Amino acid sequence: MKLKTMPIFLAFLVMGVADAMGPLSNAVQEQYELSNVMATMLSFFVFIAFAAFSVPGGLLAARIGMKKLLLLGLGLNAVAMLIPSLMSPGFALLLGCIFVLGIGTTFLQVAGNPIMRDVSGEGAYSRNLSFAQGIKGIGSTVATYLVTAITAVALFQNMGWRGTFPIFFVLMAVAFVTVALVKVEESKPDVPPSIGSSLSLLKEPVFALAVLGIFLYVGAEVCMARFLFPGLKAMGMDEATASKFGPAMFFLLLTIGRIVGGVMLAKVKPRPAFRISALMGAVGAGLLMTGNTPLAIAGVILGGLGFANIWPLLFSITVEERPERAGELSGLMCMAISGGAIVPLLMGGLVDIGMNAVAFVVPCVCFIYLFVLSLKGGKATA
Repeated sequence: MKLKTMPIFLAFLVMGVADAMGPLSNAVQEQYELSNVMATMLSFFVFIAFAAFSVPGGLLAARIGMKKLLLLGLGLNAVAMLIPSLMSPGFALLLGCIFVLGIGTTFLQVAGNPIMRDVSGEGAYSRNLSFAQGIKGIGSTVATYLVTAITAVALFQNMGWRGTFPIFFVLMAVAFVTVALVKVEESKPDVPPSIGSSLSLLKEPVFALAVLGIFLYVGAEVCMARFLFPGLKAMGMDEATASKFGPAMFFLLLTIGRIVGGVMLAKVKPRPAFRISALMGAVGAGLLMTGNTPLAIAGVILGGLGFANIWPLLFSITVEERPERAGELSGLMCMAISGGAIVPLLMGGLVDIGMNAVAFVVPCVCFIYLFVLSLKGGKATA
């Protein structure tokens, strides 16, 4: 593994910080006395940024380069984490910081995948990219754990839920410095893509269906991150047990699934792996709908493993349809991450009217769509 890949892996690690905004919503909801829908605004403002800035981020990268876009993303994230570290913000200012975090993370996503090719040795790109997804999962797991555990650390007790922000700030700053120091010889397209050329791909059903799949997948994942903990508590689990088997376990299984998947995909073809993953995710969410705690725990396990490799599988299968337009497809896929803003609002509405366990029908339906998508013909969906 080349030394210059390490700063890029660190950038993937800090991408996981955005995933902590779902679990953080629980603490924020209590302080600001918010409804479930309003508390979901934290993850909404992260993921709506993907809808607005993914394609423009790709165009900006074509002009300034991937490394500079990566540094811009890390800089924005550092500022977003610094403000809540220094003061207790009002809810509006907090949402502003979270939106800036969303913009920065969008730029990290847009730049991270292609720049990994530029720092990888010959023939090592696919392996490094799979490993990078596992690193991002570790970041999600650690960030989620910190949200629930930080109040037990004496140094941060007085800060309450804000105690995670100084740690996140330091991580962003370290990543910024290490990326700034690495030398990258970037490969640039002969003709930079335009917004029009990117969006025109959506006229082809195979790409439109795949982008919708990413939209629903990310939405389902954020639903699990946001509602597993309160959902398990509503099923009768005590707080410690719900914390143990909630988002922390879910993201741990995501990480394990991605690392194991990176090894298994060397032997298993992507298309059947996509079908199996989608089916596991649908069954896992379905078990959570029962409201039965043993079945719910089984649902978290199946869901975590099933959710793990949907993104790299659907992304790579779709790019196979038109590899010469991989950059534009990457922008569209990142734009579809905005599903993490929209889909949880629906689930939050169901929870607000008392449909606690049944509300997991939302991620279940999302994965039923993905399973159906995996059964269709064509290289992107077969």
